[in-house]
Amino acid sequence: MKSIRLFALGSLLALVVGQARPADRDIYPEPNQARADIAAALKAAAATHRRVLLDFGGNWCGDCQVLNLYFHDDANRALLEKNFVLVDINIGHEDANLDIARQFGVPIEKGVPALAVLSPEGKLLYSQRNGEFEAMRHMESTSVTEFLVQWRPQRPGCSAVVVNC
Repeated sequence: MKSIRLFALGSLLALVVGQARPADRDIYPEPNQARADIAAALKAAAATHRRVLLDFGGNWCGDCQVLNLYFHDDANRALLEKNFVLVDINIGHEDANLDIARQFGVPIEKGVPALAVLSPEGKLLYSQRNGEFEAMRHMESTSVTEFLVQWRPQRPGCSAVVVNC
């Protein structure tokens, strides 16, 4: 009986730890896709009156994995999809697409993930300057919600504090 309880406790602990640390999975496409992905996102954003959200990071980055989970959790998925076209930009091991990061004022050396928000016309609206999300694993999903609400396009009749507008 005692060994069954220990086994159950160990299994539960393994499950919790597994959920707390996201699996290393491919979020970011090959680095050479970035320019084409941005162009396609700008076209889609213009057609759908959304903004473009550039996410600079790497598949090796645990904080980038957590940000991706938060983007797609139940609290943020609809908000993201309704208001943004997400472009994941692979920076390799901080040796790829650095010119694109510089173009949009994102200092990769301050940490990743790093974000920028563009208008549908490609105008830079926001650029992460100080590694605001580089410690994502220590942040809550609500910090992503607040960011998405702050930078979504303003729609007539919507309040800045209403999430589902």
